[in-house]
Amino acid sequence: MEKYSKNAYLIVAAAILAVALIICSLVMSKPLGDYASSKSSIVVTGSAKQQIRSDLALWQGSFYQESSQLPDAYSSLKTDLGKVKSYLVSKGISEESIVVSSIYTMPQYIYSPNGMSTGQISSYRLSQSIEIRSSDVDKISTIAREATELIEQGVVFESMSPQYFYTKLNDLKIDMLAEATKDAKLRAEKMASSTGSQIGHLRSARMGVFQITPVNSNEVSDYGFNDTSSLDKEITAVVNAEFSVK
Repeated sequence: MEKYSKNAYLIVAAAILAVALIICSLVMSKPLGDYASSKSSIVVTGSAKQQIRSDLALWQGSFYQESSQLPDAYSSLKTDLGKVKSYLVSKGISEESIVVSSIYTMPQYIYSPNGMSTGQISSYRLSQSIEIRSSDVDKISTIAREATELIEQGVVFESMSPQYFYTKLNDLKIDMLAEATKDAKLRAEKMASSTGSQIGHLRSARMGVFQITPVNSNEVSDYGFNDTSSLDKEITAVVNAEFSVK
């Protein structure tokens, strides 16, 4: 009787151990299957580049007058504005496209020998700026370089560097993303063929940031780069793609 009980105990223990082993094998099989599946793909980065020429220019300039009498400063500034407008019209800019800012007034105070303001006004400096947007980017570039000719007319004029933009960027992005995806596929095919494999379908694709830089520039940013200082630019599109491998 004692021998029978001992054998029964051993049989039950063996059965419990067998069931435990089966459960462990089932639990472990899924992660291993996922791991094997993750190994049957290739993740690559594709890119596409294209040079463009800006089709919109934004240019600004400013000028000022200073006088001990506020009305005199205002009158002189008004005369300068007329000269600026006449100059720009002579360069082929329509008067309607010249945006004129409001006048900014800055009192100039008298300071004591120790550098403290006395609160007394010595003069008034009045300044004003103009802005032009135009699709004639070459004309704006020329005006920006030559506008200081106004100094010869007695206008204290400061010409800012133009900003250049490409207005059809959204349309271009679609084509460039397609080219970047093709480049990613080509890279994946080369990687797979080196191990005797072939790529299958595209599992996923993620668009990277666009880099808009001056031509031949190596400037990049994790958040994208948008150059507005150059008339001629280069756009780089990036795509991160995952392909299955068979």
